[in-house]
Amino acid sequence: MERLAGAAVLVAGLRGLGAEVAKALVLAGVRAVTLHDVAAAGPADRASQFFLVDSNMGQNRAVASQRHLAELNSHVLVTAHTGELSESFLASFQVVVLTDSPLEEQLRIGDFCHSRGICFIVADVKGLAGQLFCDFGKPFVVCDPTDTDPVCASVQHISQGNPGIVTCAAGEEGRGHLFSDGDMVTFSGVEGMTELNGQEPCPVRVLDAFHLEIGDTSSFSPYRCGGLVSQVHLRQERLYEPLRKALVKPKIQVSNPEDLPRSRSLHMAFQALHAFRKEQGRLPRPRAQGDAERVLELARSLDEQQGPLDEQQSPLDEDVVRAFASVSAGDLGPMAAFVGGLAAMEVLKAASGKFLLLDQWLYFDALECLALEGAAQLTEEDCAPSGSRYDGQIAVFGADFQERLGHQKYFVVGAGAIGCELLKNFAMMGLAAGTGGNITVTDMDTIARSNLHRQFLFHSADISKPKSEVAAAAVKCMNPDIKVTAHQNQVGPATELIYGADFFKRLDGVASALDNLETRAYLTNHCLRYLKPLVDSGTEGTRGNVLAMVPHVTKALGSASDPVDKTFPLCTLRHFPQTIEHTLQWARDEFEGLFRLPAENVNRFLVDPTFLEHLEARKALEVLEQVRRSLQERPRDWQDCVHWARRHWQSCYHDTISQLLLTFPPEHEASPGVAFWSGDRRCPHPLTFDPDDDTHVDYVMAAAHLFAQTHKILARGDRAAARESLRNLVLAPFTPQEGLQIHIMEERQEVQEAVDQGQLAELAQELARWRRELVEAEETQIPIMEPIHFEKDDNFHVDFVTAASNLRAENYGIRCADWLTSKRLVGRIVPAIATTTMAVAGLACLEIYKLVWGCQDRSCYRNSNLCLSDSLLLCIQPLPPPTYRYGQKEWSCWDRLEVQGVGADGQEMTVRELLEWLQRVHGLPVTMLLHGYTVLYDREQDEETWAQQQAQRLSESLEGAGELRPRELELQYVCEGEEDEDEDACPPLVCYLP
Repeated sequence: MERLAGAAVLVAGLRGLGAEVAKALVLAGVRAVTLHDVAAAGPADRASQFFLVDSNMGQNRAVASQRHLAELNSHVLVTAHTGELSESFLASFQVVVLTDSPLEEQLRIGDFCHSRGICFIVADVKGLAGQLFCDFGKPFVVCDPTDTDPVCASVQHISQGNPGIVTCAAGEEGRGHLFSDGDMVTFSGVEGMTELNGQEPCPVRVLDAFHLEIGDTSSFSPYRCGGLVSQVHLRQERLYEPLRKALVKPKIQVSNPEDLPRSRSLHMAFQALHAFRKEQGRLPRPRAQGDAERVLELARSLDEQQGPLDEQQSPLDEDVVRAFASVSAGDLGPMAAFVGGLAAMEVLKAASGKFLLLDQWLYFDALECLALEGAAQLTEEDCAPSGSRYDGQIAVFGADFQERLGHQKYFVVGAGAIGCELLKNFAMMGLAAGTGGNITVTDMDTIARSNLHRQFLFHSADISKPKSEVAAAAVKCMNPDIKVTAHQNQVGPATELIYGADFFKRLDGVASALDNLETRAYLTNHCLRYLKPLVDSGTEGTRGNVLAMVPHVTKALGSASDPVDKTFPLCTLRHFPQTIEHTLQWARDEFEGLFRLPAENVNRFLVDPTFLEHLEARKALEVLEQVRRSLQERPRDWQDCVHWARRHWQSCYHDTISQLLLTFPPEHEASPGVAFWSGDRRCPHPLTFDPDDDTHVDYVMAAAHLFAQTHKILARGDRAAARESLRNLVLAPFTPQEGLQIHIMEERQEVQEAVDQGQLAELAQELARWRRELVEAEETQIPIMEPIHFEKDDNFHVDFVTAASNLRAENYGIRCADWLTSKRLVGRIVPAIATTTMAVAGLACLEIYKLVWGCQDRSCYRNSNLCLSDSLLLCIQPLPPPTYRYGQKEWSCWDRLEVQGVGADGQEMTVRELLEWLQRVHGLPVTMLLHGYTVLYDREQDEETWAQQQAQRLSESLEGAGELRPRELELQYVCEGEEDEDEDACPPLVCYLP
């Protein structure tokens, strides 16, 4: 970030692509962005240029965009330049980006930048294809890769010797390092052998997948395994050719070698397009066959002049060139967003020296959109411009499709970083901008300051306002015709009255931008249930993915692509932490156990004490003891909260550690001659509270504030007064607990002692008496406590977790983490980056084009995974829906059985009538019928029971289980001979009740 803050960047060309690049750079926080354009804004620019409004028509595009960009980040100097791009002017920049510029201009500026060592980037989008070129100067050094890169490995050990041996830890997928002999590496975070940190790059020799040989370490200090992971990084130096040479001998980066022939054909197609534009003074007319053939002729000529790069080079793919040329006059917002995200990421790499660099060309296309049924039949007349803001889109998909886009009804779940980008793209596309169209966007969150660097629809004045409302208002300014309805609801069982059958049936599709796996799974199930297409998007730092789920065409989104949540053994967290991640997880658990769960249990007990009857006896006793403790600890004022926090500090960081050391003294042996406190077990030491230690007071202040909030007491922030109070507070001395057992291994099954029912009853009676007193007290408000849910953007929450974690780290001699690092780790947050969200939203909207078209051809859809830190993109066809078989019948996950739940008497069906219908119509002999966890029929019961079950009407069974009568009843069932693992062999049954 320091290096970024010193970079000055020129972005030339302020149509949609240039606006996307500039937006990302301003949000990222470079020092200065200069905008350059010589053309005036016209209606066609609004196909993808989201900063332009009606009043900007006729103004210079750079000047019109400058104010909007400057408002995104007050720390970035944003200026507009409308004059010549002279060499003296260019010399003041570290990075120069050209978008939508003539080839002659690219070559002139490229030669100058290469000669001066200025990083030079060319980005271009034409219709459904994009081009990116980078010349980072000679030589360019990547000085700060990260642990997400394949050129970084975590260090497990480094030996003293000549040569020294580096042992690398296995990565998440079990792989070792990816270094090669002779690679130059640097080290960071090494403890003990600190001489390696910051040392000049040294060469490595690869021994195997986990071991590297480095230079002489025999005189260095012994390596010590510390609390933070030490790493070995590749120092990347690469020579780059100037654009003039790279055009003729291109180095094209692809994720799959099979994609190289297509990219080479696009390389020739873009050059041919420049030649056509120079020859004709315009781009090819949309769907004009003669123009497309002329571009193909020019591409053939250029291909013959330049000759093959090698003997294996494939011939020019003429179909790709022809398709590219036929829609090259198009201007699509999603394409500008995707290529703009990639281009901006390369600028950030150039300015910061971070991540792997693009080497040197990258091509992307979505020409599969032209294979949509009926798309090939579009004529020049269908795609002709009409002076509309959508002319750039009509040039690709035709006027009829534009009208269809306007009628769409879409549900956008999430108005965060990706959600904002989706809404912006929808405004540019004209989705829901016509008669009957509507977008419903919901997000229960409000805007925090930390959102501003990645969600460009939000500004400082919007902090604390609902995200969905602000985002909806912003995109309406971009396109006044778009219809957006903003909600502040969570999507889940609690909001099914809002987002139920009637709501989903009206939709044409759903776009999700969620970071919550539970909500994502719930949304997926609803789209399955109501047969609605879903486009799911997600990012993790520089990585992103887009998945398309199309009814009856693709498989449903499942858990296979979900990230695995990292968990730690409880015994490690409780007694034997080794890293800062362990102490942070312990602190996060403390937060839940102190400020959320007790309040929830107290409130639930006061409102409905019978909930305990549904709990297992041991759990009920645990809850009752927690309720009693919370009621006993109820503070009267702020002073009580401070004293409570101080007592809890003593319990956690002194008494508990002292008890552990009594059980396992420092000299304790695990077995004869083997020290207990060795290897992964760090021997702790108790802390003594010091009111002059900032971390100690940080903990007390944060804990006291949160404790006060849970008890609805006004908190005070007088730190000096709190220090004085803490100095005068005297606590009881530590009293050891005799016979206390401490588990040193993770138990698979714990032997539970029987619960004393008398103790349970006595405790329940005591609390029932307290409850009556509280309920009868007129001044007491029920619920009396406020549960606090951890929020990564709440400073008090992060303050507590950071202090709690660092104090525990101090107990165990683990290196502490600062506030920002703690926030990132404890929230399991990989910071969102504007470049990634732009690219992912662009890819998602390309899939939405296909859905709106009504495409039923799976080969046209793409599931995409990208990694901008490595400039890699992998697009594959989604898998077909798996089929399940029962008897002679075959089903997929999209199939449903539907029945009108009206019996022979004209009333609601009985269970028996439904079973007979399943047997008669579908040949399904059902042995069990369920609605969720409610059993409507079970043939394993005795005859009298299942006779009663069969005689009941469907809703009567639900009412007996305390459920409300629904209009639609989704039922699951088990058939005769159906194995447990074949639970999906039969489709769900939807019964419409009268």
